[in-house]
Amino acid sequence: MSESSSHTQPSPAASAAQGVSALLNHFWRPALSILGLILIVLLVWPLLQWAVFDAYWAGSDGSACPDKAGACWPFIAERFDQLMYGAYPEAQRWRVNLGLTIGLIMMVPILIPRIAGKAIWVSLFIFVYPLLAIALFSGGVLGLSPVGTSSWGGLFLTLVIGVFAFVFALPSGILLALGRESRTPVIRILAGIWVEIWRSVPTLVVLFVAVIMLPLFLPREYEVDKLLRALIALSILMSCHIAEAVRGALRALPAGQFDATRALGLKRSSAYMHVILPQALNISTPQITNIIIGLFKETSLLVIIGLFDLLGMVQAVSGDPEWHLSSARATGYLFVALIYWAFCFGLSRYSAFLEKHNRTPGSY
Repeated sequence: MSESSSHTQPSPAASAAQGVSALLNHFWRPALSILGLILIVLLVWPLLQWAVFDAYWAGSDGSACPDKAGACWPFIAERFDQLMYGAYPEAQRWRVNLGLTIGLIMMVPILIPRIAGKAIWVSLFIFVYPLLAIALFSGGVLGLSPVGTSSWGGLFLTLVIGVFAFVFALPSGILLALGRESRTPVIRILAGIWVEIWRSVPTLVVLFVAVIMLPLFLPREYEVDKLLRALIALSILMSCHIAEAVRGALRALPAGQFDATRALGLKRSSAYMHVILPQALNISTPQITNIIIGLFKETSLLVIIGLFDLLGMVQAVSGDPEWHLSSARATGYLFVALIYWAFCFGLSRYSAFLEKHNRTPGSY
């Protein structure tokens, strides 16, 4: 009896140690929370004071911001159209608005989980919407006046590159992933070489090769649009990253999934289409979302090759002598950062929503 009681009752020293540990746990967490709040205030308050409380809000030229003590929001208000559309003709901007609105409407049923006819909407968005959007944005058809891609810019150009690159990269990335898992050695080796080459090259180098070096290898009578070259390069690069994300998800699936499809008598193609790929895409959703966010942010590199996306347009318009102020450029960078954050945060929240919605009891 005494031996069993000695095991159940801790010694006085152990009891004291447990008491001290409980006391520390009771105080250190609130202390860390308070310390964290203090750090946030110390970091955020100066930015908030510069961007809001000491900012300049009214005016139509540089004289509205006499010093750099506060943000220069009149600069954003006066150059807002350029930041959104670039040099796209003002009288034709309704085509941009219409094209982006149609794309947004077509994406709604795609983004809703488990909606009837989703495959039809996905097919329309991948195969029909790009043609419709190009016709609206470029013109030259249906009586629309042509607008060259050199006039495209701002947030409009950023969205075009991000959406179009993803539309082309997702299906090609899935095909590359299946190619790397193919039973045919030639297909598997070629897909692996293609993916590894492109994944090993920095994005900036890919853009330089596509925009500057590619025309050197083409006949003089062939001239490929600069935006199209950049779009193809980013699509290829993004498809290779998506391929690796999907391939990793395919490898993560339990072997029992493949055995079950064989036991049901499904062909390999049907098994992948209806059983394997849906699960793999569900597993790879966070990584694919991260790839999309990375691509959306890397569109800012286009300014180096002469394409003025949102960030490039801020740099261009802030060089105007009328607004050649450090506060104007800093305000422009803050405006761009807020837009990028809003899009990227929205994508990450939607990814988390999909993960939560698709999570089932006993999932892997």
